[in-house]
Amino acid sequence: MKIYVNQNAGREGNGSESMPFRFISDAAKIAQPGDEVLVYPGIYREYVDPKNAGTEDARITYRSIEPLKAVISGAELLTGWEKTADNVWTARVSNRIFGAYNPYTTLVYGDWYFATPDKHTGAVYLNGQMLYEAVTLEECIAGEVWPYSWRPEESKLKWYAEQDYDRDETVFYCNFQGADPNRETVEINVRRECFMPSVTGISYITVSGFTVTMAATTWAPPAAFQDCMIGPHWSKGWIIEDCDISNSKCSGIGLGKYYDPENDHYFTYKYVKSPTQMERDAVCRGQYHGWVKEKVGSHIIRRNNIHHCEQGGIIGRMGGVFSIIEDNHIHHINNMMQLGGAEISGIKMHAAIDVIMRRNHIHDCTMGIWCDWEAQGTRISQNLLYNNQRPEFAQSLPGGMISQDIFVEVGHGPTLIDNNVLLSDASLRIATEGVAMVHNLICGAFTAVGGGTGTRYTPYHMRHRTEVMGFMTILHGDNRFYNNIFVQKWPTEDFDPQGSSDGPDAHNRKVGTHVWNGYPTEAEWLQPFIFDGFPDMRGLEPYQMAHRPVWISGNAYFNGAGVYEKEFNAFVPDCGHVKIDLVEKDGKLYLDSDLFKNLSSVKGAMIDTETLGQAFEPEQYFENPDGTPITFDRDYFGNHRGINVIPGPFATVEDAGKALL
Repeated sequence: MKIYVNQNAGREGNGSESMPFRFISDAAKIAQPGDEVLVYPGIYREYVDPKNAGTEDARITYRSIEPLKAVISGAELLTGWEKTADNVWTARVSNRIFGAYNPYTTLVYGDWYFATPDKHTGAVYLNGQMLYEAVTLEECIAGEVWPYSWRPEESKLKWYAEQDYDRDETVFYCNFQGADPNRETVEINVRRECFMPSVTGISYITVSGFTVTMAATTWAPPAAFQDCMIGPHWSKGWIIEDCDISNSKCSGIGLGKYYDPENDHYFTYKYVKSPTQMERDAVCRGQYHGWVKEKVGSHIIRRNNIHHCEQGGIIGRMGGVFSIIEDNHIHHINNMMQLGGAEISGIKMHAAIDVIMRRNHIHDCTMGIWCDWEAQGTRISQNLLYNNQRPEFAQSLPGGMISQDIFVEVGHGPTLIDNNVLLSDASLRIATEGVAMVHNLICGAFTAVGGGTGTRYTPYHMRHRTEVMGFMTILHGDNRFYNNIFVQKWPTEDFDPQGSSDGPDAHNRKVGTHVWNGYPTEAEWLQPFIFDGFPDMRGLEPYQMAHRPVWISGNAYFNGAGVYEKEFNAFVPDCGHVKIDLVEKDGKLYLDSDLFKNLSSVKGAMIDTETLGQAFEPEQYFENPDGTPITFDRDYFGNHRGINVIPGPFATVEDAGKALL
């Protein structure tokens, strides 16, 4: 059945084409498996709470009739502004509009939040642009640049709110920098979410072609309820496609965790157990709450434009397992730099078991992709990442995150990173083990090699399942680097923001595999385990707790990039300095580089699952989610490599000149 929604309908209807509903939420109350909810253009200022699940064979589909013209907004218009000083205006709102959740008394705060907790989940928008929150009226009036902002001129636009308890009102003060709010469009966050079931288990929903914007989402750490503007809330088989998702105070799309009252911001409220311990608890409690392949995950997030969210574009803990995240444009995440903590990234996934992230375009984010804990069977492939680094003019926010294209943290693998173009000044923060990098173009450094993990005993799982198989601390190593190109594009001086350091090479900016000097080869590591007679259990313990071996072969190094001391077939051409830049022409992005001509005579080996072997702890191959092997015979564009295999993400030298997007 088709159910129609049109906010411009003359009167409330019954969902038929001749008498459509005026609200999407009315359709969401009655939609049954196989139904399609068709929404006409308009701004729908409402919270959509789907009540019924679809089935694998009969999904419930919500579709904007005209792509992106149906807007689901968590905001309301605010009019009736009065001028109080130069550039500063005031307006009042009755708190009854907020119900039980007032975004202007709710702070962004919780576990793993490191910045000063003085910002609220509410926000004010001028013509669709989020203003910066001031913590005092004086700061709002001054309208000065926020020194940490990646967009300094925009940071002069300020808002401040306080409570009038006698009248039960929120009083807003805004510095619009000369704009007249009574002639412009001013909106404020009112609703916490835009499109998300209030209960778990609402599976097999498709949301297609909507604009989703302006919600007062809360801080979403992994051992807490992870709300968002749009997401499946602990269910299975959602598709979110062709949407424009922006202006969430915290996260845009959520693939995360259910509400568990006994383990929700546990450290924030009780202090007595570390947040790392709560991570392990969350995994084990998740099994009790139905964290199995048959009930949770297997979502598809594709072709969305996700931008201008201040915690993350896509956030998830456990609920995103077995999902595909593909062909999305994710950009300008956390650029305001008013929030800081360990959950900030374009994509931030905990327990990304068998998650595929491919062909995404990610730039101008505090961090591009962050796979935290249990990136087992995760594959990051054919993505373009650049400008995921703090601008030189911006100060480092106390409590903010260090930038890089990819961060893989405290997991045991197998984590596969192949055929990507990584152009930021830090390519991979690798506080983990069990990673394979194959056929990437890498212009930034590796950081946190051998450090950044402490003694965090991290779960590993039954192969291609969620059930826990064991726990182990991170010993580092067990990594593979085959057929990559390393280019020292950025300055080599170590980067040490605010004098901080959390491990060897934590802020290294020297590109290359040299950071694994001192790590053993497989033969060297196995030597102590070769014996005659009975093994010595106690005698072997020091070797069992030492760094795992690394496999490094067939890589190309330019501009002085460092080479692993035991790589016997590295390609280091004597060609002088090469350039590599990303340029835009006719709306498309190209690499402007002279390095690829040096690769035409290089003959490398074809890499496959057998070459990479098994990640040590889970004893799982670098393979497809269905357990079938991978041969890396396809490049960034999907072209076949043929018999002449060259390093890097392109099958041929000529392919390197094609448009990346």
